[in-house]
Amino acid sequence: MKKNIMRKYAKLAVQKGVNLHKGQGAVIRASVSEHEFAEMVAEEAYRAGAKWVRMEWTDQAVTKLHYRHQSVTQLCRVEDWEVEKLKFTVRELPCMISIASADPDGLKGLNPTKLQKSMVATSKVLKPISDEMENKYQWTIVAVPSKAWAKKVFPGERASAAVEKLWTEILKAVRVTEDNDPADEWDSHNRILREKCEKLTALDLEYLHYQAPNGTDFKCWLIPGSKWEGGCETLSNGIEFNPNMPSEEVFISPMRGKCEGTVVSTLPLSYQGTVIDKFSMDFKDGKAVAVHAEEHQELLEKMITMDEGACMLGELALVPHDSPISNSGVLFYNTLFDENAACHIAMGRGFNETLPGFADMTKEQLKEAGINDSMIHVDFMIGCKDLSITGHTRDGREVAIFREGNWAL
Repeated sequence: MKKNIMRKYAKLAVQKGVNLHKGQGAVIRASVSEHEFAEMVAEEAYRAGAKWVRMEWTDQAVTKLHYRHQSVTQLCRVEDWEVEKLKFTVRELPCMISIASADPDGLKGLNPTKLQKSMVATSKVLKPISDEMENKYQWTIVAVPSKAWAKKVFPGERASAAVEKLWTEILKAVRVTEDNDPADEWDSHNRILREKCEKLTALDLEYLHYQAPNGTDFKCWLIPGSKWEGGCETLSNGIEFNPNMPSEEVFISPMRGKCEGTVVSTLPLSYQGTVIDKFSMDFKDGKAVAVHAEEHQELLEKMITMDEGACMLGELALVPHDSPISNSGVLFYNTLFDENAACHIAMGRGFNETLPGFADMTKEQLKEAGINDSMIHVDFMIGCKDLSITGHTRDGREVAIFREGNWAL
């Protein structure tokens, strides 16, 4: 990939992704294999006025070694320096830029019980601290192709050709070309998403009913007075940022513990480094009570029992089948992209910002209002070309939201 295009993408991540302001710190999380792009992002952060940049390097192969060889006791340990580092981050509120590039199957074969126990133990210590940052800082997730990820997406290509093809698709999805201004493209796109959100919010929907010939038949209730979100987000200090690049969705957090029926996945899910395909989930009294999968069912069962909120929904997201990423025909095996090709739901943590006045509410008040909380937030795709979604308003009307996979509203 040409360096000038990579540089343009790095600049977009800093200026439009997190919208870094002069004097802020920046944390960049990236795999060591993608150091070239990560270094460009660091340089662009300094050019934008960052007072410091901290690199947090990862290596999926080493992570797998840790989980394979360390004891559960060791994996569950949280060192004092880890706590202090997180507390420093809470105090400083730096911009957080995550660069996704992992192999979708890179952690396949690990013991799911071991993974669950370590995640639960570390979350108990770190989540209460990290929760103090919620809705107070700018963050974004962008992606660059690793060889392993590219070969998963384009298995018939040699590694170098697969990487180039995946670069092309990623840049197309984030609206970066040689001769355009991607920031202007994002401003225009965000206006379209905002208009759709306003239209949905104005309907004052009580619940949504999803139906598809593949077996999806599902109803989910919404929180009274809640609002739809999409595209850029705005902090209480007025700073706007784009958390997901790309983003084609509008979303809302549903009423905690109030949904019924069955949803059928329509795209593979890469969860904890393992690809899970062809699965369904049954809900009763607002909770996932059963999962069915051809492979890795145990991993899904562990997922919905991570904590009290893991079996309940935190998000409903609407994406037309006729979206740019869906129309590309590329299966990315990466939620950042695949969730923008289809309607999806998420197990676990909800979004406080979908509730007006959330900034003045305590964690307990948010939960009482209907926002779910959990250590996980796992999206999986249920949209397809023949999905219908009907909205039922609080004044008793039925409104066609989706028909044959696309917007009817």
